[in-house]
Amino acid sequence: MPREPGFSTLAIHAGAQPDLTTGARATPIYQTTSYVFENSEHAASLFGLKAFGNIYTRIMNPTQAVLEERLAALEQGTAAVAVASGHAAQLLVFHALMRPGDNFVAARRLYGGSINQFSHSFRNFGWEVRWGNTDEPESFDALIDERTRAIFIESLANPGGNFVDIEAVSNVAQRHGIPLIVDNTLATPYLVRPIEHGADIVIHSLTKFIGGHGNSMGGVVVDGGTFDWSKSGNYPMLSEARPEYGGMVLHETFGNFALAIAVRVLGLRDLGPSISPFNAFMILTGLETLPLRMQRHCDNAMKVAHWLAAHPKVAWVSYPGLPSDANHSLYRRHSPKGAGAVFTFGLKDGYEAGIRLVEGLALFSHLANIGDTRSLVIHPASATHRQLTDEQKRAAGAGSEVIRISVGIEDVADIIADLEQALNKA
Repeated sequence: MPREPGFSTLAIHAGAQPDLTTGARATPIYQTTSYVFENSEHAASLFGLKAFGNIYTRIMNPTQAVLEERLAALEQGTAAVAVASGHAAQLLVFHALMRPGDNFVAARRLYGGSINQFSHSFRNFGWEVRWGNTDEPESFDALIDERTRAIFIESLANPGGNFVDIEAVSNVAQRHGIPLIVDNTLATPYLVRPIEHGADIVIHSLTKFIGGHGNSMGGVVVDGGTFDWSKSGNYPMLSEARPEYGGMVLHETFGNFALAIAVRVLGLRDLGPSISPFNAFMILTGLETLPLRMQRHCDNAMKVAHWLAAHPKVAWVSYPGLPSDANHSLYRRHSPKGAGAVFTFGLKDGYEAGIRLVEGLALFSHLANIGDTRSLVIHPASATHRQLTDEQKRAAGAGSEVIRISVGIEDVADIIADLEQALNKA
């Protein structure tokens, strides 16, 4: 049998081949809006989903297609759809699954932007979010009813950097016959492959570690190919005849990648949050070095967390790599390569000390992003989670004393030196 390529090989080669016309080794940027059809019959086949191919870059693009195939391979999914951002990925997934009056259950411990999107923007579609506690997966059970259509969690929660027991939450989803959606942005498939642990759908903000250089926006939906969309009758966009495609039933026609097809030809087609060919190219370039970068991120973060845990001005450090951390055993089980690069710590002097710290750092960049080659810092209570109530901030792990850092790949001695001088000022 041929050897199965390793992760690093897939990160460089999956989905790509030399350009057939020019022989170019790197995937070209196909900077075009549209594509010439061979003839009328070819056009009709493409528009009727009877043949695969390029129609219009809002729906798909050859540069984008390489990125999608590579991400599907790394996450061990059946297909993927790249879009404009992580928020766009979330919107398109729920658009495929939900109708007005439906609800989904999400983990309380989430990125603040997701909490805001779910709590406010999704209300305009008639979609309700209910909040579960991933520390107690059974808490999800009581929130699920006949109109619940999915469970949503992060594999590695933002901002706290806590690993989630994906299998335990998956068991709840399976008991109720609903899909589990996992945001794998912080872990990346280098550390965790959620589909192996029971996820049905994986999403990413490609803007973060996958692209890795803080220069391009993107998101992706990866179809795990594991869920039966026809069994319950609760997912009509996939299990019922689509009038715009001549009565085609997507799940019947496309099987274990029907969700990816629905996201592309029903969501992306009409809602339009497309990824640009240039951003797809930039993210592909970053993706090639993902294994190298993630290991350096994790190695640096481990050393920084140990140093912070011993500092007299630091009240606590939430990092699963620390043996004393309550999440340590879950990290060892889920992610033996590393405990991630994003985590939080609390300052003994609270909110004002947090403000002084982020303003006193020099090497760290104070901004609302993670997953860059550079070390990044933010005070969530005054920034990313500012729109939440105090109770919601605490539930999300973003209390007033909390500092979130995304440890970069600089020399770790320089990272620690910058934290030391800023803590001395704070």
